[in-house]
Amino acid sequence: MAEVRGKLVIVGIGDDGLPGLTESARKVVIEADYILAPAAMVRMLEELSTRVAPLETDMAGAVRQAREALAHRRPVLVTGGDPLFYGVARYLGERLGKDAFEVVPHVSSMQLAFARIKESWEDAYLTNLAGRPIESVIDRIRTAEKVGLFSSEETPPARLAQKLIDRGIDYFKAFVCENLGSPDERVTQAELSELAGMDFHPLNVVILIRKPNRPDRASRQSRHRMFGNSDESFAQALPKRGLVTHAEIRAIALAQLDIRATSIVWDVGAGSGSVAIEAAQLASQGMVYAIEPEPADVSLIEANAEEFGTPNVRAILGRAPEILAALPDPDAVFIGGTGRQVDLVLKAAFDRLCQGGSMVVNVATIEALATAHETLKRLCGQVRVWNVTIARGIEQMDWLRFEAVAPSFLLAVTRPGIVED
Repeated sequence: MAEVRGKLVIVGIGDDGLPGLTESARKVVIEADYILAPAAMVRMLEELSTRVAPLETDMAGAVRQAREALAHRRPVLVTGGDPLFYGVARYLGERLGKDAFEVVPHVSSMQLAFARIKESWEDAYLTNLAGRPIESVIDRIRTAEKVGLFSSEETPPARLAQKLIDRGIDYFKAFVCENLGSPDERVTQAELSELAGMDFHPLNVVILIRKPNRPDRASRQSRHRMFGNSDESFAQALPKRGLVTHAEIRAIALAQLDIRATSIVWDVGAGSGSVAIEAAQLASQGMVYAIEPEPADVSLIEANAEEFGTPNVRAILGRAPEILAALPDPDAVFIGGTGRQVDLVLKAAFDRLCQGGSMVVNVATIEALATAHETLKRLCGQVRVWNVTIARGIEQMDWLRFEAVAPSFLLAVTRPGIVED
């Protein structure tokens, strides 16, 4: 590695210390004329002749130390694992400028932890509990397939496990990986109920793997909104989890349905029942029929309706358009699933729609949009259409980024009333 002068080199190091570094990374540390390191890592560098200054835990103080270090010819900051993965490099980079430092990464303890249990981590939800309450990530954990967590002094593995159990999130098997890369490395597999009574070394990574075919538990919020509840508020099915009608789409769709207190509503292809339940809250004196062909999803609709306290939701096992004949005429219809019979489902629903009633269709592909638009145009003439693209803000450490929700299309029509002579 070429010598870097006038820049702070941030070197990642594992629990095995200097011997675990590559030759080039070790050379950078050995030849440094000024070294900063977290207090817990200072002992790993005792063999060096260069004085090692403890890095302040307060980030403002750490930035000040880093600025002062730049006055040296070969300053180095040693930190754990990959400095750019929940490490100090990103934080310092924003404040010092990227031209002021270089990064020499080590294998992250998160990477090592997933390697130890032989699971990929590309599809896992990863986060750090240091400096943040468990409540801020509980819903992301609840809906994830895999979770990787850096625990903290405030939220060690036992407390994390108990918090999850208290919220009914008991469908993960847990692994706690301690002192990864060091001689006293240990990996413990346990049920969450067992984990709640165990103690571990502070240097640990917790991995949660969802057990097969276990649906989400609904979020236990202190109160529910009339509509637009978070996606995580509803128990959802596997492997279709994530196909719930997103909160923002629901809010627009319900506004277009123009539901009244006494309305009769159909939710065709109801899935977990999110639209049906929020429609039922609006139609408090009416009735909502949630039509769903999958028996497992019918059970989810019933469970979600009980959770939200909406007894006016009736889950109907059956497939449209055949099942629609047995239902009372609707004042509003939401169609979130048509299968391959798009024309037949839309026509059957529209023909039964009360005069002045509204129908909203939600589709996810251009092909389905074209078919639905052509059918509704033929049935009604005037069709209102939206391309809904949403990005939700997510905070990671001190950064704000936006995570895109898959684009969706909404189509709405209103059946004309009788024109009196």
